[in-house]
Amino acid sequence: MRTIEAKQITEAVAEMCKEAAYYLPDDVYEALKRGREAEESPVGRDVLDQIIRNAEIAKAEDRPICQDTGMTIVFLEIGQDLHIAGGDLEEAVNAGVAKGYTEGYLRKSVVAEPLFNRKNTQNNTPAVIYTSIVPGDKLKITVGPKGFGSENKSGVKMLVPADGVEGVKKAVLDIILHASCNPCPPMVVGVGIGGTMDRAAYYSKKALVRSINERNPMPEYAKLEGELLEMINKTGIGPQLGGSVSALAVNVEWGPTHIAGLPVAVTICCHAMRHKDRVL
Repeated sequence: MRTIEAKQITEAVAEMCKEAAYYLPDDVYEALKRGREAEESPVGRDVLDQIIRNAEIAKAEDRPICQDTGMTIVFLEIGQDLHIAGGDLEEAVNAGVAKGYTEGYLRKSVVAEPLFNRKNTQNNTPAVIYTSIVPGDKLKITVGPKGFGSENKSGVKMLVPADGVEGVKKAVLDIILHASCNPCPPMVVGVGIGGTMDRAAYYSKKALVRSINERNPMPEYAKLEGELLEMINKTGIGPQLGGSVSALAVNVEWGPTHIAGLPVAVTICCHAMRHKDRVL
């Protein structure tokens, strides 16, 4: 049995929050540059030039890529042979979020209660934490700040099995067309298929922390990713003000579901597709 201290988790999460806010992942940065070369609209090319330059300045000066530094989503893969000493796991994660957002001068955007008083918690906690138990004695932490300009345009469609692949495509495109230019495209689109309503949404979030250069290992889903990307890029939404590069990638994750169901969730992310991984 391996032991790590809760304070190690706090320190790691704090650093990851700052790094995710400042440094666009290389796969997304390179995709933006490829998109700049492929973009057919002069206005779209100009927008992409500004987006790329913004990412470069953020990295060089350790400044947030976007003023909306998001609600912090944390995925934890906990080895079953790992013992965490010196504190509660979720408390350690939230302490790290609070530390990182305070030290990094990142905008605190979380309210404690969603409807009536909406009082800001002043430290961007609590995070949205998903945990899974895996073999081994390591802890993998993935931090993904999720801005709400794009989150607000995400959605879930509850289909029936008879809707099939074409129904899934239509559901995804309906959500994208409704979103239009509001999620600050070019987008990265996470699609979750299967499970229950909430599980499909989880899959769609999980899809967004996979490299956009990595296709789904199941050929049928990899093909669907390509088809959806092509469909989205034919909408004309483009980078903010119209064009041919509306999305950089579509990542699909899936899971088992009920014989009567076909849930489909779409989580849209803006061009600031931020996430950071670390293994302790």
